[in-house]
Amino acid sequence: MRLIFIYGPPASGKLTVAQELKIITGFPVFHNHLVVDLLTSLFEFGSEPFVLLREQMWLSVFEQAARAGLPGLIFTFAPEATVRASFVPAAVETVEKAGGTVDFVELVCPVDEIKRRLDHPARKKFGKLTSHALFDELKAGGSLDALTMPAPKVRVDSSAASPARAALEIARGLGLA
Repeated sequence: MRLIFIYGPPASGKLTVAQELKIITGFPVFHNHLVVDLLTSLFEFGSEPFVLLREQMWLSVFEQAARAGLPGLIFTFAPEATVRASFVPAAVETVEKAGGTVDFVELVCPVDEIKRRLDHPARKKFGKLTSHALFDELKAGGSLDALTMPAPKVRVDSSAASPARAALEIARGLGLA
């Protein structure tokens, strides 16, 4: 299985680009907020049970997708302070142990564009960050830069390309189109 691990800051377009990439590759999208939304119905965001269960669930899905023989999976991810540093290496190990590979893709986006996107109504549907004040607080406190990510195979500025164009750049960069 090939795990396309799309990461970037909040509102950089990860889910939107992932959905476009699905059209090109046929790989299903595993939106990380599905797990976040489930767990925040039970536990406070960032609490110990939340963090442990979130990572266990993400890793379990990767492992089962590889075991099931899925050719690929697209995962969206926002590196932030409540994710333990061990998660990303564990994700790579889980996928590789099952015979798969991980391709890291980074979406970048200027802060002024991120702030514009925070107001988009679709963000509320998944309980995503919509507060400008909270974004500023997280950014100033280093929470959004707390996790060091592996160098991406492909980096796309999502403010300079439509979601479809960004997905095509990713697919081409990974040899999938």
